[in-house]
Amino acid sequence: MHDRLKGKVAVITGASTGIGLATAKVFAAEGAKVYITGRRQGVLDRAAEEIGHGATGLQTDSASLEDLDRLYAHVKSDAGRIDILFANAGGGSLLPLGQITEEQVDDTFDRNVKGVIFTVQKALPLMGKGGSIILTGSTAGSSGTAAFSVYSASKAAVRNLARSWAMDLKGTGIRVNVVSPGPVRTPGLVGLAGDDAAQQELLLDHFATLIPLGRVGEADEIARAALFLASDDASFVNGAELFADGGTAQV
Repeated sequence: MHDRLKGKVAVITGASTGIGLATAKVFAAEGAKVYITGRRQGVLDRAAEEIGHGATGLQTDSASLEDLDRLYAHVKSDAGRIDILFANAGGGSLLPLGQITEEQVDDTFDRNVKGVIFTVQKALPLMGKGGSIILTGSTAGSSGTAAFSVYSASKAAVRNLARSWAMDLKGTGIRVNVVSPGPVRTPGLVGLAGDDAAQQELLLDHFATLIPLGRVGEADEIARAALFLASDDASFVNGAELFADGGTAQV
């Protein structure tokens, strides 16, 4: 580790497991003061202990404006600013056209679009020149995926938010970018196959056949892509989409 984020204050939403947790570990190890969010306080407390380095877990539903207000009030009181915001909270479910429900649409867009919009907008008063905003996209946002159209559409929206916000933030010195994972071994992905471990492995094996590298990704690999976007190494990277997908979206 090289203290690439030494002295920085980072907020990572949806960080109790998976990519968010892996990223929080990397950011903290690189010197950042890390605040993580999730919807289950007990899981958050365990995650914060696992991260170490003084990480703080704050129970937050990113689709709730009141929760976001409480989150940022705490960060403002405790740290005074935000240098890095990783809007990572989100999720989705599988339903093919013909079976899509209003509940699925509302839940997916609340988590992946509304939540991202207000996570970022409410953080802006605490951010300044040199700030980095990272949004979690997906290869699904730029390619078709059977039974995953609602999730895919929400991630396509995230990609365009970054493009538009790069213009809105012109002159502020704040960068906004998207990291777009391909299939990654996380609780969220394997959960699509239910609770049966054999079915989960079959799902991962299937995804591996679609990836040029021949395997699914690991959460730590996405975390290191996010680290690049968060750090000064990416000081002239803005409005971009960084694919960390083993080549999935490139062929």
